[in-house]
Amino acid sequence: MFYRPEEGHGLPHNPFNAVVTPRPIGWISTRGAASDNLAPYSFFNAVAYLPPQVMFASTSAKPDRDGTKDSVAQIREAKVFCVNIVEYAARDVMNASSGSYPAGVDEFAEAGAAKAECTTIDCPRVADAPASLECRLTDIVRLPGEANYAVFGAVTGVHLRDDCLRDGRFDVTAFQPLARLGYKDYARVTDVFSLERPG
Repeated sequence: MFYRPEEGHGLPHNPFNAVVTPRPIGWISTRGAASDNLAPYSFFNAVAYLPPQVMFASTSAKPDRDGTKDSVAQIREAKVFCVNIVEYAARDVMNASSGSYPAGVDEFAEAGAAKAECTTIDCPRVADAPASLECRLTDIVRLPGEANYAVFGAVTGVHLRDDCLRDGRFDVTAFQPLARLGYKDYARVTDVFSLERPG
């Protein structure tokens, strides 16, 4: 099968998200004038080591946020955000925070996520996340499309949950990170293996 996106795929559901998988989930927390906010984004990844940098993309809009969503709107104002890593045990809480709530609703409270303060920025974080990355905004890039924005941030602080550190390494099998697949599907990491690079 081959298709051009502008001509359509002819399938019952769009296969694009199912092709680019698995994708890590950035559970983005922000603080705005109206409230704190928490929302998951599966267009998310680390993009640089030195200095450490991450990005996430927002691809839809709410009528009360001027062509974008709460996360991007609040990052525009505050210039900071926090990326919380989602463990399998938090899947239902994460999913509850993904609803399209009105601006001013605190998704921490709505979803039942424990909240803590960040250390290097004025922003909330998920208190019991396996890891949280405190970030200062470096750029928001408008992408082609109606409401597509890529948000980049430099990591200014890293929280690691103690039970996820084993023999000096951050062990993902200790918390089983949640990954986004296509459609309504998710996966969790339960096994890892190593490969040595040539040379």
